[in-house]
Amino acid sequence: MRAIEITQTGSPEVLQLCERPVPTLKSGEVLIKVHAAGVNRPDVLQRIGRYPVPPGASDLPGLEVAGEIVDGDLAGSPFHRGQMVCALVQGGGYAEYCAAPLQQCLPLPSGLTPLEAASLPETFFTVWSNVFDRAQLAIGETLLVQGGSSGIGVAAIQIATALGHKVYATAGTDDKCRACEALGAVRAINYRDEDFGAEIKALTGGKGVDVILDMVGGNYLPREIDCLADDGRIALIALLGGAKAEIDLGQVLRRRLSISGSTLRARPVAFKAAIAWRLRERVWPLIEEGRIRPVIFQTFPLEQAAAAHTLMESSTHVGKIMLSLV
Repeated sequence: MRAIEITQTGSPEVLQLCERPVPTLKSGEVLIKVHAAGVNRPDVLQRIGRYPVPPGASDLPGLEVAGEIVDGDLAGSPFHRGQMVCALVQGGGYAEYCAAPLQQCLPLPSGLTPLEAASLPETFFTVWSNVFDRAQLAIGETLLVQGGSSGIGVAAIQIATALGHKVYATAGTDDKCRACEALGAVRAINYRDEDFGAEIKALTGGKGVDVILDMVGGNYLPREIDCLADDGRIALIALLGGAKAEIDLGQVLRRRLSISGSTLRARPVAFKAAIAWRLRERVWPLIEEGRIRPVIFQTFPLEQAAAAHTLMESSTHVGKIMLSLV
């Protein structure tokens, strides 16, 4: 099969088209003939050597795919050979065939193309796991999404809004802020021109938000603590702004604040299967009703994966960057 491999750590040009054997399936896996794959920030981090491949996972990049099930033990499952699915995978998505745990597969939401469906798993699993499972965003609570125009951001804004929450977001340009508001954010703040902490306090009457989805870290953390409501929670999922921060632990104690961090890739299949079930029950119907929609910025053919990574690193996009294999 054709695939994109990381020939060495470095710039996008280290992504090269190659020939690889079709994956050999492990117990509980299915083989997917890939129609489309998502490009995500962790793929970039893997390429530059900052996101190690979990033991036993494919060294090929790519954490989400959509396509046709062509092989695997499907006995007792709701899936069948020939069915179109999307799936969260540990790696190997940038290829014509990809092995996926059966329990991490989801049917294509009604009305979506394989390309649109392939844009969902990595971001939707991540958002649900962190915002709703870890941070326990509850009815009537508010959410601040840092990086609202990213793939994670557009998913978080739409899911939380569709479930009835008031959502705020940050983004780096006025155009990106307007895009976040068009997706449901009640107010998007240009972090280059405005103090997001002060704006959030003003917008919430001094109360602050209940949950913050943070992919920045670094010096954002003390400002986030300042604009959290009492009993507020920060869900940290990436460190684009740095791995170190100085915070006021007194506020954490007095105001009963919580800071949690997580990465998804190395978690066991059973953990991800539980998220898949919750997405199928709670979020897939919202997609099928048109209340949540895929946001795809640009699509590249597989052999142009390097160009897709260059675009990802430019941070000029809103939503997802995709690879098409059909």
